[in-house]
Amino acid sequence: MALNWIEVAKRIQAIAQNGLTFSEGMYDIDRYEELRDISVKIMAEISEEPVEKVKELFASATGYQTPKVDIRGVVFEGDKILMIKEIADNKWSLPGGWADVNYSPSEIVCKEVWEESGIEVKALRLLAVCDKHKHPHPYDPYHAYKMFFLCERTGGELKIGMETLDVGFFAEDNLPELSVDRVTESQINMLFDFKRNPEKETYFD
Repeated sequence: MALNWIEVAKRIQAIAQNGLTFSEGMYDIDRYEELRDISVKIMAEISEEPVEKVKELFASATGYQTPKVDIRGVVFEGDKILMIKEIADNKWSLPGGWADVNYSPSEIVCKEVWEESGIEVKALRLLAVCDKHKHPHPYDPYHAYKMFFLCERTGGELKIGMETLDVGFFAEDNLPELSVDRVTESQINMLFDFKRNPEKETYFD
């Protein structure tokens, strides 16, 4: 039941934000503000977090609501894949994060890989675009598209960054504990399949 109410709250929030973006009438704006407040209260009740914290994280954006974009770098060395240990949850993920304004996707992935692992790379190919809702990630307030870019190492040395505790290369059959909010085992298996089958078409959804 809780998962259903999360989806209800997210949908109400999206309707409210889109309504606030395009409405000009005072009464319509009041109604959409009320809808946004309802969505925040639902999410706060489910998460057991303070209303103000939920509002800041979940209902503070403006403009037409669209999915967020998460970009991850895929760097192979032999039969191993580059991973970084996240400070946020002490678990492992692919280097990357939310897309930044004024950077192209390839610029972001190169920047994130370097900042989080010390490795310099060149982006070669978009391997996959995954809708977070369609993969076994934990539920969260954000709808996100996850973009995985194959990268080629061009320089640098392994070192931790400001948001990482450790960095290393791991074999497919010896993965560390994953930060599943960021990447799942099935996604990593898919990425290794691209390595084995370089002609495989880009995955989407």
